[in-house]
Amino acid sequence: MRARTRTARRAAVLATVATLGAGLLAGCADDGGDKDSDGSSSGGGKGKTTITLGLFGTMGFKEAGLYAEYEKLNPNIKIAENVIERNENYYPALVNHLTTNSGLQDVQAVEVANIAEVTATQNAKLQDLSKVSGVNKSNWLDWKWAQATTKDGKTIGLGTDVGPMALCYRTDLFQQAGLPTDPTEVGKLWAGDWNKFVSVGEQFKKKAPEGTYFMDSPGGLLNAILGSEEEKFYDSSGEVIYKKNRAVKAAFDLTAKAAEEGLVQAQTQFQATWDQTIANNKFATIACPPWMLGTLKGKSKPEAFGKWAVAVAPKSANWGGSFLTVPSSGKNVKEAEKLVAWLTAPEQQVKLFKVQGSFPSAPSTYTSPDVTGAKNEMTGDQNIGAIFAEAAKSAPVQVIGPKDQIIQQGLTDNGVILVTKGKSAKEAWESATKTIDNNLDK
Repeated sequence: MRARTRTARRAAVLATVATLGAGLLAGCADDGGDKDSDGSSSGGGKGKTTITLGLFGTMGFKEAGLYAEYEKLNPNIKIAENVIERNENYYPALVNHLTTNSGLQDVQAVEVANIAEVTATQNAKLQDLSKVSGVNKSNWLDWKWAQATTKDGKTIGLGTDVGPMALCYRTDLFQQAGLPTDPTEVGKLWAGDWNKFVSVGEQFKKKAPEGTYFMDSPGGLLNAILGSEEEKFYDSSGEVIYKKNRAVKAAFDLTAKAAEEGLVQAQTQFQATWDQTIANNKFATIACPPWMLGTLKGKSKPEAFGKWAVAVAPKSANWGGSFLTVPSSGKNVKEAEKLVAWLTAPEQQVKLFKVQGSFPSAPSTYTSPDVTGAKNEMTGDQNIGAIFAEAAKSAPVQVIGPKDQIIQQGLTDNGVILVTKGKSAKEAWESATKTIDNNLDK
């Protein structure tokens, strides 16, 4: 990521680690049709060309109706996606397929935590999307474009969303616990300090409805706190600094405190048991970039719709953001390029946000009434777009390293989660760092 002045940083949205996951299909499907000279399938009157996408988590293209719209505009095209929940299941398989240059789908998503590594080491296997008709660099935040661009100017991925972060909370559970429910008043409770957020959790616990927790998971809290730091795992020179970065250790210790006090569930995000806690209304708050509203929507029962609200986070942060790439070995390269260019155009990014909550990486959309005045089924009549737009403008731009995903997962899934199972903060930190260092050495 290119260095920036603070003024420029505050004008951009942070691109950080996200979670979720995804999967791959072995090979690309085609319903028939003749091969064109460019390697794509034409449909040729014998059947539709099927464009396959390998995605992670709930990216929302299907849910927002974009596939159906594109298929209507292009009657010879059929779109099929394959999705697996967690990125640690998706990404290693993607790397393997890229390395062997086989088994790739027509379009492959890449999470922001992995884009630096893919851009540096796998760019020869991917198309230069800057050369696709209709793709204009100015349509993206400049740092978002740069993240998927090699030193010699090849752009291997087009940005979908970014993740300016707020906090989502259940108004009914807050009310039962004697806390305010108005978003402005709730934001004031923890303004400026994640320690205040944990203190609110302690107040919640005193009168919490039976069987509920203040927050969904220790990993979610840790990710949120770290998302508000400009440096976390790497410094600007590319050195791994997570063990000596005081901000990382402070975030880990604060999360461990919340776990020790029973404020967070003993859950790992994006697992089946975590999904069930959403459906069963088991927690009151969750770190909430816009895309998380899509996750909540997909996992909740109907009675939860409208009971969530969005408040400003203690500090501006970002969580998430993805890219779409086109492998050069795909069966339908040219058609895949056209689809990716269309899916990531500003107009489609706005549609995706309106339905699914994925915040655009196209800055031209930030003053659109469809963004600033956005509402969501989960949050009822609240105007949530302005909160996310402001977070987008003020969040720091983080240094992204090639192994961010490994470090992040080690700190969460092999670290703070252990405190909910009886380990001390010290034991959990030692477990996390040992796991991370072993994986970094591989």
